[in-house]
Amino acid sequence: MRSEGETGDGVVILPFIRARADFDDEMTRRMGEAFDAARTSLDGQEEPELFYEIIAARIIEAAKKGERDPTRLRDIGLAALGHNKGTI
Repeated sequence: MRSEGETGDGVVILPFIRARADFDDEMTRRMGEAFDAARTSLDGQEEPELFYEIIAARIIEAAKKGERDPTRLRDIGLAALGHNKGTI
């Protein structure tokens, strides 16, 4: 289920990015891809908004530290909720 304003191109992460100037368009797209993949991997479960805020925060934090791979960003975001690569 998509959130209001989600278009499938990663823009759903934009509300969580406080200072968009930190990221260029390509990095924003990669973070959005990671965020969308993390949400999808939750098997369509309706989770509290706080879950998505935590995932987004971890993805953004990792991107600020230099991580660029959407798969690794997804894994980092989900790890914040206790998911590991073996269960994704």
